[in-house]
Amino acid sequence: MSTWTYGEALRALGGAQKAAARGAPAYSRFVNRRLGRYLAAGAAAAGLTPNGVTAISALFTAAGVATLAAAPLGTATGVAVTVLLLVGYAFDSADGQLARLRGGGSPAGEWLDHVVDSVKVSALPLALLVALWRSDVEPVLLTLPLVGAVVAAVSFFTMILTEQLRRAHGTVPLAPQGGGAGSALRLLVSIPTDYGVQCFVFLLLGVLPVFLVLYGGIVVASALYLLLACVKWYRELRSLAPSPRSAPGATGAPGAGSVSA
Repeated sequence: MSTWTYGEALRALGGAQKAAARGAPAYSRFVNRRLGRYLAAGAAAAGLTPNGVTAISALFTAAGVATLAAAPLGTATGVAVTVLLLVGYAFDSADGQLARLRGGGSPAGEWLDHVVDSVKVSALPLALLVALWRSDVEPVLLTLPLVGAVVAAVSFFTMILTEQLRRAHGTVPLAPQGGGAGSALRLLVSIPTDYGVQCFVFLLLGVLPVFLVLYGGIVVASALYLLLACVKWYRELRSLAPSPRSAPGATGAPGAGSVSA
């Protein structure tokens, strides 16, 4: 049985928010996190576990991906896909907030959350590929979701890996304080990478030429953003001291834990 009421959990969650990631996209930061807070409060009152909330997120997202791949392209399909993906995204925020409310998440819970996310970022553009193929669009346009799948998978991997390497060396950057032109520019530049924005684009599935232009712009902008981010992250990580596992004379399997410069 839950020991929380909805109101108690919501008030507690208001003071248990983690610092916003530097350059976090606007929808994820200002809208999805708030929606996740309401869902986390409801989950706490219902006695759900963080892993249970992760499973709910996965079910909504899987339903959105399956609808995109199987349903005829049109306005109704676009609305259904968008709603299912956004609800899944909100529950994706809720599981971490619920974990903090309960005193902190577990390594297994964090692993499960990242596994679900990794499937999501690759499955969504591949579902779009299937949908476009069924719609007999020009073959060259099928490269858009293919490139989108690669960009999304590489972006997710490099972001997670960079974060883990920063933590291992105790160099996790602090969240920026206050606003200013720099913060506004980061929010603007990160718009194409915002998963929430990408979900809303599916509302235009009923106007396929317009959708393809916007989706193509997101793919190109996301690829450029990834390129610039990788250059920045690589330079940052080159300045860090070698870890014990990669230091000369360290034991272990050949090549394990080492990165060539």
